Amino acid sequence: MEAVARSRFQRGSARKMSRILDLIRNQPVPKAMATLDFLAKPSKATIVKTLKSAVANAMVKVGKAKIDEKDLYVKLATADGAPMMKRFQAGPRGSASKILRRTCHITITVATKENV
Repeated sequence: MEAVARSRFQRGSARKMSRILDLIRNQPVPKAMATLDFLAKPSKATIVKTLKSAVANAMVKVGKAKIDEKDLYVKLATADGAPMMKRFQAGPRGSASKILRRTCHITITVATKENV
C-alpha cells in the first residue's frame, strides 16, 4: 500500500531540498522524522510537513486500526524544479541585475514493508 503527498511551489531551490531528501529516502518513517528533527537546516520545515501529510494519507487510505506509523517507510522522496520568480536589483552604472527566486515541488511517497 502506498500513499503520496505533494507540496507544490515551495520556496527554496530543488538542489537544497534534494540534499535533505537524500537523508530520509528508504528510511522507516520514525527514523526519518528523528533525522529531520535534529537537522539544522531551515528548509526542513516544508519537508516535515509533507512527510506528515503522506503518513496521514496512508492512515486514511487503509484505516487507523490496520496500520501504524512504524510500519511505513519512505519509498520515494523527490524535489523537482518549479517556476522561478524573477526580480531585478539595481546594478552598477544604472543597469539591472537579475535575481531568480527558485521554487520546487516536493513529492514524498510512503509505503508499507510488504511492498518491498
